[in-house]
Amino acid sequence: MSVRLRLTLSYAGFLMVAGVLLLAAVWVYLLAYVPDDWNQRMLYQNPNRQLLAYTFAPAAGAVLAVLLVLGLVGGWFLAGRMLAPLTRITAATRTAAHGSLSHRIRLPGRRDEFRELADAFDTMLARLEAHVAEEKRFAANASHELRTPLAVSRTLLEVARADPDRAAGDIIDRLHTVNNRAIDLTEALLLLSRAGRRSFARERVDLSLLAEEAAETLLPLAEERGVTVEVHGAIAPATGSPALLLQLTTNLVHNAIVHNLPGGGAVRVTTSVRPGAVELAVENTGAPLSPELVSTLTEPFRRGAERLRTHDAGVGLGLAIVETIARAHDGTLALAPRPDGGLRAAVGLPATPPADG
Repeated sequence: MSVRLRLTLSYAGFLMVAGVLLLAAVWVYLLAYVPDDWNQRMLYQNPNRQLLAYTFAPAAGAVLAVLLVLGLVGGWFLAGRMLAPLTRITAATRTAAHGSLSHRIRLPGRRDEFRELADAFDTMLARLEAHVAEEKRFAANASHELRTPLAVSRTLLEVARADPDRAAGDIIDRLHTVNNRAIDLTEALLLLSRAGRRSFARERVDLSLLAEEAAETLLPLAEERGVTVEVHGAIAPATGSPALLLQLTTNLVHNAIVHNLPGGGAVRVTTSVRPGAVELAVENTGAPLSPELVSTLTEPFRRGAERLRTHDAGVGLGLAIVETIARAHDGTLALAPRPDGGLRAAVGLPATPPADG
C-alpha cells in the first residue's frame, strides 16, 4: 500500500476507535444514571419501543458509519496535503538521478520537517554539482598534463627513429626527464586521491619536527637556488597521518623555494600554538602577487605568473595537495600575498592535548 493509503487508514482507524470509546462512555453513563424504572415507563408510554440496548444500538451503528466515511474521505484529503512536499522532493530526486544536478526544490511555506528536508536536499545538490564540476575540470586538466609528457616522448622516439645516426645520449636524457615528470604527476594524483578519501591512520604528530625534516630534505635545492631557509617556532602537536602531514610541509617549503627571487631569496617556516589549534606558516620572498592570483593558486595545475616549468618546478598540484591534506585533517589553508612580495601560506589544524605523564 502507498503511504497515502496507509495514512488514510490510520486516520480512519483512529477516528473509529475514538468513536467506539465515545459511544462506550455514553453507554456506561446510561447504565449508571438512567433510573431502573426507565424501561417500564418507556414500555408503558409506547409499547412498540424497544428496551435501552435495542434503542441505543442502531444510533451507535449509524454514528460509526458516518465516522468511518468521514475518516476515509478526510484522511485521504489530509494525507494528500501532508505528503505533497514529498512529491516535489521525489521529482527532484528523479531529476538528479538522470544527471541534472542544477534542479532545486525550493519548497515554499513555513519551516517544518519537510522544509528542512527539502533545504538539506538542495544544499546537497549544490555541493554535489560543484564537486562534479570540479572533478570534471580536474580530470580535463590531468588528462592534458599527462598527455604532454607522452606526446613529448613520442616526438623524441620519432626523432630517434628518423635519424639513427643521432647521438642517443641526449635523447635518453630528455626521455628520462619527461618520464620522471610523468611519474611525479601520477604519484601526485594518487596522493591527492588518497588524502581526499581520508583513508589513513591518525597518530600524534609534532609539526615543528616535520618542518625541520622538510627543510633539511630540501636544503640542497635551496642552496642551489641561493635561498636561505629558517625554521623556528614552538612545539605544535596535532593528530593525523605523519606521512601526509610531512608531504604537506614539504610541498609548502618546496613551493616557497622554487617560486622565490632568482638570488638572495629567503624562506621562513614557523610553527605556533593558539587556543584549540596549531599553525604551520611558510613565508617566502618573491615577486608581488595580486590577491586575485593568490586565490586561484590552490586550483589543480594552476601556476602563478611567470612560474616556469623547470625540472624542479613541480607539476602544478603542490598547493592543491596541501589544501586537500589540510581538509582531510579538519584543518584549513590560508594564502595571502606579502606586502613586500612573495606569499604567506598558513595551515591551521586542530590542536592535540598534551600527552599525560
